[in-house]
This record gives sequence, structure tokens and C-alpha cells, in this order.
Amino acid sequence: MKKTLLLVAMFNALTALSAEPALTIYNKNFAVVRDTVPLDLKAGVNDVRFSDVTAQAETDSVILSDPSGKVKLEMLEQSYRNDPVSTGFLLSLNEGKNINFFVHETNKADRVVQGKVIRSGYRATTQNRNEPLQPIIEVDGELQFSLLGEPHFPNLGDDTILNPTMTWKLNASAAAKFDAELAYITGGLWWHADYNIVANEKDDLVNLVGLVTFVNSSGKTFRDARIKLMAGDVNKLPPLQPPEPFGGGAAYTEYQQVEAGKATEKTFSEFHLYTISRPTTLRDNESKQVEFVRAQGISANRIYIYDGATLDYGSQPAEDQGNNLLPMNKSVWVLREFKNSEANHLGMPIPGGRLRFYQQDEDRQLEFIGESGMDHMPKDETVRAYVGNSFDLAGERHRTDFHRDDDKHTADESFEIKLRNHKKNPVEIRVVEHLGVEDVAPASFKWDVKQAAFKKTDSNTIEARVTIKPDEEKVITYRVDYTW
Repeated sequence: MKKTLLLVAMFNALTALSAEPALTIYNKNFAVVRDTVPLDLKAGVNDVRFSDVTAQAETDSVILSDPSGKVKLEMLEQSYRNDPVSTGFLLSLNEGKNINFFVHETNKADRVVQGKVIRSGYRATTQNRNEPLQPIIEVDGELQFSLLGEPHFPNLGDDTILNPTMTWKLNASAAAKFDAELAYITGGLWWHADYNIVANEKDDLVNLVGLVTFVNSSGKTFRDARIKLMAGDVNKLPPLQPPEPFGGGAAYTEYQQVEAGKATEKTFSEFHLYTISRPTTLRDNESKQVEFVRAQGISANRIYIYDGATLDYGSQPAEDQGNNLLPMNKSVWVLREFKNSEANHLGMPIPGGRLRFYQQDEDRQLEFIGESGMDHMPKDETVRAYVGNSFDLAGERHRTDFHRDDDKHTADESFEIKLRNHKKNPVEIRVVEHLGVEDVAPASFKWDVKQAAFKKTDSNTIEARVTIKPDEEKVITYRVDYTW
């Protein structure tokens, strides 16, 4: 069978260090950033400044080293500032000083008013912003709680930065000039996977296109970055002081289909590492989609399940309400099931995400028919995706008899299940029943079902597969005896 899987753009190993930044993004809102810092060191203590770090860097995770291993760096001090120059910041540097304000008035000439900055009202991003302060400006001996106009400052001042900045005091035993490798963990970077599946109406074959979405709210734009994705449950402790969100502009979305390439995938420790084969630019406050998997002709069988004791798919069976009155689910669930195997045109670990199902109508237009979440999918595992409830299938479940004898530690109950098919074609419905006695631990009882159609699927679940013709109703009954 010809393999049609086309995992695009991911998965080529990166080995050589270059001037472009490199990212390994985790799906828990953090990433490892690798960048280069050009160093021209003299023997002794050197002051180094690097103004191209994120606004959510975890500064205690920083590693600065010579990638060649020839130069050993001794980091005496490290400082991180994230108060880039702004109107409020410059006002704070000029508190107690007179500055000019340009006043623009409609139908009047612009004029310059001089005022003294008594209080700027500026608060750094690390300070509490729950009670914002108003600026106080003095003009002709009078105070006002607003700016007079557009402030003009004499200079930036020696204590200003334009971007989040890292500074180091480095001790070098000898003069050296090289590009150091900088690595650190940052918040504000995230990814997730989405899979759009187009189903055929006449058979169970589907086509799949997978997109990975990058979200960058780190406060930094990464241009032509080499990007890896780490899939798996990596343990990450929360920061001691969670950073306050930066930015505030609405992120915009860009779709980018990258060039086709050979599909490869890499196991890394207990997780899976995927690499995008071409550089990608991630702007600050941007989300971007990149296509990374495409497969056709996947066999994804429709499965109909009636679980009359469970009100919603994925929930627990409803409890006995007493007097033989049990909550009843009348819906028949629709699921699609497929195996992640080479024979099924897949066959490699795929990150978890959201599965969206579409189907063409008679006009060959795509219509949305449901979606489901999916965990990370190892090779050769089977995926079941719930897409909704069938409109034309219905079920009823009634307990017709119940006896319990606590002295003898026995009980028995009987059920009647009705299934109806209003479709134009026959269907098979899998009837699922959960066995148990109220107030008795599941591991402590034994049971015996008096109905040959049911088969045991686990210690307290049975299943029967019933084929129903169009416009037919079938009734199945069973009795179960318990001892404990």
C-alpha cells in the first residue's frame, strides 16, 4: 500500500550553531531560547550588555557559554531589566525638574508650556498596578493631576533601555573574541496542534491535514528562528513570582504552508522532539499556523455506541436514584476510530490536539460535523474520537426488576433496552452496560449475566453488538446476579 503520509516542515535535526535564534517550544506556555552574544573580552572584569531577550525570561535559568568549549566564562554578576523607555518612565527620571509640554488646541497655534514634574505616576511592570497613580504637574505654583500636553524630554538619560536587557560582569583569564551561546527559559511561548479531517459520506475513508499553531506573547520577535517542538508531559514548576502579562494588543493569525520534506521524528528522553525544517519568524503578539502533517485514505470507521446509564460521553455512569428510577440517556453516540499505523497511511508519533471533522454535502461543500480532543498518539495506537450524537438513532433503557438480600450478600436486577433505527441503511450499535451494586465496592462482588449477546469487556462492563435494519426497533434484555 502506497504511503501517503506527508509530514511537512518538521523533524530535521539541527546541529550547527548560527546567528539565527533557536527555540524549543513546549505546550505548557514556556520555551527554551538559544541565541548568540558576540563577546570581545579583555583580561579581567568585563561589562556586557545584551538587549534582545524576552520580557518573560526566567533569569535564574540563564546559561552563557562558549559553544566550542575553549573559553571558560566566570559570571560575577547578572542583572535583568524589563522597564523599556516610555513616557511614564522618562517622566519618572525627570521628577523634580522642569520640562516643556507642547499643547495642541483646535483652531489655535501650538504653544509650549513649561511645567515641573512633581510625580510621574509611573510604576514599573513588577510593581502593583491595582491602584494606578496620576501624574502631578506644577505650573505657576499650581498643581494639576494631568499632563499639560505632549511632554518633550531633553534626553533619554543614562538609566534608560529600549528593550528588555540582560547585563553581566564577566571575568576572563585572558583576552578572547567569540560568539557565546546564550540559553534560557522564557514564558509567553506556546504551541498546540489541530487536525482537520474531511470524511467521505459513502465510506469510512478520511483525509487529514494537521496544523501546529505557535503563540508568541513573550515580548520579543524571533526572526528566521529555528524551531523545535517538545511533545509530552514535561514537569515544570511554576515561577516563584509569576510574571505579569506583557503587551495587550490582540494577536493576529497568519497561515503558512511550508515546503514538503521527508518525514522524520526524534525520540528525546521520555518525550518526542519535532523540528521545523525551515526558519520561521514569530512576531510578538502573533499566532501562526504551519502545516506539518497530511495524509489521505485513512480508514476511520464509524462506531455507534448506546450507553443508557451514562448521560454524556466521557462522563461517569449515572447513579441509582432509588425506587428503580434510573437516569436514562436516549442518545446514541457517534465516534470515528482509526489506527496510527503505516498500513493506515500514518505510522509515527503525532502530538495531541483537537480533531475537527468535516464532510462534503451534495453540493461538494464542506460542512462541520463535530470535533474531539486527542491525547498524544504513539505509533500503532488506536484513536477514538467522539463527534456527536446521531439524529436518526435512539435508545431507551429501563430496569425492570431488582432484588437485594444483604443477609445473603446477593442481588439481582433485570434490564430492557430498546434501540430504534430511522436511517435508510442498517447500522450496528454497540450497547454498553456497567455492572455494580450500590454501596458495594466493584472489586468485592462477582456477577453472572443471563444473556448470550453480551460479552465482558472489563471487570464490570459488558457489551453487545446489535444490527438494526432501517425503521426497525430491537429489544434486548438481560439479567445479572451478584454475590459479594
